[in-house]
Amino acid sequence: MERAKAQDWYRVKRLDDDITAISEPFIEEFYRCNIWHVRGRDCDMLVDSGMGVVSLTEWVPLVTEKSVQAVASHTHFDHIGCHHEFDHRLCHREEAEILAHPSRKNTLADPYVTDDIFNRLPPEPYCASCYSVKGAAATRIVDDGDVIDLGDRVFEVIHTPGHSPGGIALWEAKTGILFSGDIVYDGPLIEDTYHANAADYLSSMKRLYDLPVRIVHGGHFPSYGAKRHREIIENWLKDKA
Repeated sequence: MERAKAQDWYRVKRLDDDITAISEPFIEEFYRCNIWHVRGRDCDMLVDSGMGVVSLTEWVPLVTEKSVQAVASHTHFDHIGCHHEFDHRLCHREEAEILAHPSRKNTLADPYVTDDIFNRLPPEPYCASCYSVKGAAATRIVDDGDVIDLGDRVFEVIHTPGHSPGGIALWEAKTGILFSGDIVYDGPLIEDTYHANAADYLSSMKRLYDLPVRIVHGGHFPSYGAKRHREIIENWLKDKA
């Protein structure tokens, strides 16, 4: 399979609300994490950081313009690969150990990382069998109800276990923006990871249903609005009944 060039690895798209979507287009859509950059007055926020097969700070200058709070929605390989490149790293306490000491098993790189998840391979020296996430201990542990303050924007941390024990969503009540991580998005939801919990998943979905969202930026697949948000959760709940 052909290898991509490092300078082509990331795609950057400016959205409304001072939010920029960063993606890795050569990863197949199901495995492709959405990386969200949020501009703030005093500092910026990054929600997840991709696979880490190409440096984010080297090839996406936007993420180095200001001090960045790099938040891990959870600690699977596709979401924390470049966290080690940032000085300020945030995650929930339930997954702090994985962020600090990632392995192929605890980040799900084993069994998911194979050449088949790409439509063009990362540049050398990447190889599937030697891929691993670099450890990067959290500089701040966040819990349910904590806030991430960017100066002119405040995001509330919502603990959303189910997909993983320390999954979190970020809620900006002022704008109705929800960064939902992998607990809910507009695509096939993953409920059978080694540390998934069905009862927790149900509770998290019920909690997110009631939020007066305007737009949801998920961990995978395109963003969507309030009507679709409730449809996704309603359909999921019906399947569990």
